[in-house]
Amino acid sequence: MLRSLFTGIAGLTAHQQMLDVTANNIANVNTTGFKASSVVFQDTLSQTLSGAGTATATAGGTNSMQIGLGVKMAGTDLNMSQGGNQATGVGTHLMINGDGYFMINKDGEHLYTRAGAFHLDESGHLTTSDGAIVENAAGTDLDLSALTSGTYVSYSIDDSGTVNAVDAAGTTTALGQVGIATFANPNGLEKVGDSAYQASASSGAAQMGAANSGPRGSISAGYLEMSNVDLSAQLTDLIISERGFQANSKVITTADQILQTLVNLKS
Repeated sequence: MLRSLFTGIAGLTAHQQMLDVTANNIANVNTTGFKASSVVFQDTLSQTLSGAGTATATAGGTNSMQIGLGVKMAGTDLNMSQGGNQATGVGTHLMINGDGYFMINKDGEHLYTRAGAFHLDESGHLTTSDGAIVENAAGTDLDLSALTSGTYVSYSIDDSGTVNAVDAAGTTTALGQVGIATFANPNGLEKVGDSAYQASASSGAAQMGAANSGPRGSISAGYLEMSNVDLSAQLTDLIISERGFQANSKVITTADQILQTLVNLKS
């Protein structure tokens, strides 16, 4: 069977995967805190027809002769650049300016997110829209239950993530602090859905702490970080993946025509 037939199939598979990644980016162009992904290709094993030859006193050296056997997706890279900001005016909506991730606890699992569309529930927990609880700088439940007691008339969150409550007499009390985690290799984080990530062996362990300290960015209340998807770039990638798919389809069609010619030799 012709090598080119299977090479074309490998090309179809790789460009289909590129199309899948691009489609997901485009679908999340308006998703809060979403980070776009890109595909990395690499060639597969090459068949060596003859090895390289060493030069001698009477003859020059020769290069090896190899035929490639196709392409595969080596991996996906996350684009962790900052997305645009959107003013919401909601005091519990938070945006990280710079590096870091909000730490959340979902059913006992520690996860991380850039999507800061939080709200205060009836128990005094700062939570995501799907019920995950925002954690403090120590990596435990951020307890803001005092806000539900009626003692305070207002509260705000400053750029370090500290929740400051004000009582009727005008006295300000710090009730807690939103935590931020950083990672040695943020690109190694694994997406788990709901705009959240989990740590992996590649990302390294979470380095927990307060916002606006060390490598951690500051927090802006009343704003959300939007998706960092560049729609024009994604539409270009859409065309590239489509043309790559079409070109590899043509390879398969051509290989099929050659095989048909060989079959017809008998007749």
